[in-house]
Amino acid sequence: MQNTHQIPESRRCEPAKLYKKSSFVDVYAALQFLRNGENFCDIKLETGENNVIFAHKVVLASASPYFYAMFTNFSERNSELVVLKQIDSTALQLLVNFIYSGEIMITEKNIQVLLPAADFLQLQEVTEACCDFAQTLLCPNNCIGIYAIADLHGCAKLLTSSELYIQQHFSEVVGGKEFLSLSSEQVVRLISSDKLIVPSEEKVFESVIRWVKHKLGSRKCILPQLMEHVRLPLTSKSYISKKVVEEPLIKNCLKCKDYIDEAMHFHNIHKSEKLIPQNIRNKPRHGDKVILVVGGYDNEYRKITEWYDPKMDRWNYGPEMITSRVNTGVCVVNDNLVFAVGGYNYQGEPLRSVDMLDLTSDSLCWKPSVDMLVKRSNLGVGAINNYIYAVGGYNDNDRILNSAELFDYNTQEWRMIKSMSTKRCDLGVGVLNNILYAVGGSIPQSDTVECYYPSLDTWNPVAKMSVHRRTAGVGVLNGVLYAVGGHNGFKCLSSVEAYTPSTGVWTTIADMHMPRHLAGIVALDDLLYVVGGEDETSFLDSTECYNPKTNTWSLVAASMNHERTSIGGVAFNRPRHFKNGFHS
Repeated sequence: MQNTHQIPESRRCEPAKLYKKSSFVDVYAALQFLRNGENFCDIKLETGENNVIFAHKVVLASASPYFYAMFTNFSERNSELVVLKQIDSTALQLLVNFIYSGEIMITEKNIQVLLPAADFLQLQEVTEACCDFAQTLLCPNNCIGIYAIADLHGCAKLLTSSELYIQQHFSEVVGGKEFLSLSSEQVVRLISSDKLIVPSEEKVFESVIRWVKHKLGSRKCILPQLMEHVRLPLTSKSYISKKVVEEPLIKNCLKCKDYIDEAMHFHNIHKSEKLIPQNIRNKPRHGDKVILVVGGYDNEYRKITEWYDPKMDRWNYGPEMITSRVNTGVCVVNDNLVFAVGGYNYQGEPLRSVDMLDLTSDSLCWKPSVDMLVKRSNLGVGAINNYIYAVGGYNDNDRILNSAELFDYNTQEWRMIKSMSTKRCDLGVGVLNNILYAVGGSIPQSDTVECYYPSLDTWNPVAKMSVHRRTAGVGVLNGVLYAVGGHNGFKCLSSVEAYTPSTGVWTTIADMHMPRHLAGIVALDDLLYVVGGEDETSFLDSTECYNPKTNTWSLVAASMNHERTSIGGVAFNRPRHFKNGFHS
């Protein structure tokens, strides 16, 4: 049978049109108008202050999971009045207005009542907006209170940022009133953190004494528990003798005297360069570490520095150097002073000069330090107990050196020390157990290694590497000395070997992903990073890291902003002025 109801061809092809309202602002306005006039309102919300707010159940339920559950599953669905004593009246008024208007004004005055109320009513958007705003308010006087609020209401992002702020601004935070109100458990959690950033461990000791004295009667019994987490061996011997020993609270605490004895014993064995027993109290705090690379060359002589944030996997520009330096030696002294030692300038001249970057300074700029006694490029540099050692390198007329010198940061003077047994430039230097290792160097002696004992002012030979290496990277990680890549006189190397003092032998480990020499080597968070350098044909902007637990190398996703070779690298606690996107 023929279908007499078929759609005509012209109508079957006619397009459809979907109309969407461009804005809900007028709908919000209409609902707000109805609420203000108490039209069609079927619920009244009353707070503990007896303030009454008129609303529509369907509107509240559409925005808040709390109200949805109340008006669908509980007895309030048939009620015309609901009493909410748990919520501040001002906060409730603001939140109901938000539900009807989509707008809310968060201020420093109302956030303390607004955040708990938004969390209670499960208004996630407002809760997140409050947390974001609270982050902008963080300061030494309120960060502990903000941390407590974030913890109470499960605001993970705010909890993390406020904890990080407390750790990075510890010195200022412990001087405020909020610190004195912390519980003993909270103080322990704070001072035991490896990520605590302090100018010196003395500040931690002084903060503990201040906290205990605030309520001496109830807190003095907790002092031994707190002193367990003060890294007293990391303070100076004179500070222990003059300040810690003479503190009346310590004098009257038998257990605390044990910690003093431990610290003094640490200093005594520290001086003799014996193996230091591992203990949480003599372990330096790590803080939130970053990598800084200095100097180098990429067809231009570079004054720019770059730093790498491993958490963000991002390279950022750092403060510009005073002098262009290629093949400079870089080290950190006193946990907050970066030194760039020697190298050569854009004219190819070896340098005596030294530049310094104070990481605690508000200006965060490089400044001249004391010149070395000898011009040195392609040298090795290491730091032991606030002494800087500059080893080998070459001088004017490409004369290779076996001499070495020492900079005493306390006296601000350089002096010559015992010369190496071998002339070395393009060597690598590593510090392990307070012993300085000079690794490889120019042909033909590049497989040899020797070590320097500061207390004896002597160099002793160490087992040879398995291959010749010059311009290799040398790093120390978890008690092991690594020689990474380099050049053997014929080709660039991807091979790596490791030396452990207890065995006295070099062991070959996994190869890098690519051959490289003249790279920066940095140990950070149980990984060994190799940054930049060059292969047989080009300068590199890549980084890879070695995990000794798995004996594997991994390429880091982020590349430096510039390909560069002949660079120096160091790791340190991230200064507060180092921010992602920072430019000098």
